[in-house]
Amino acid sequence: MEYHSTAEAPKAIGPYSQAVSMGDLFFTSGQIPIDPTTSRLVEGDFEAKARRVFENLKAILQAGGREFADVVKATVYLKSMADFQVMNAVYAEYFADHKPARSTVAVAQLPLDSPLEIDLIASIPRKS
Repeated sequence: MEYHSTAEAPKAIGPYSQAVSMGDLFFTSGQIPIDPTTSRLVEGDFEAKARRVFENLKAILQAGGREFADVVKATVYLKSMADFQVMNAVYAEYFADHKPARSTVAVAQLPLDSPLEIDLIASIPRKS
């Protein structure tokens, strides 16, 4: 097992890693909209928060030599399903034509009262 981290995403605030790889698989920890430079939730509307989550995930994927095209599964946690359409639009921008398997779950609460959290599972990088 190999641990991966980057200063371009929020530091782990507990006994976990930003990401772990094992064999061909790469697992990110759940990301909420924390700005890695301030360690605080970003201000703004839901779209701004969703973009911060995807930027955090992008940085973690890159730290492990992966990109969104290598993702095979995404799990999205939303405090309100009313935010689904906005999350889905931002999600589509980051994944483009790549369509990994995905689960979206409504939850009662998330860390720091975040409105969303997303974790990813990626495979080995594609050959160019």
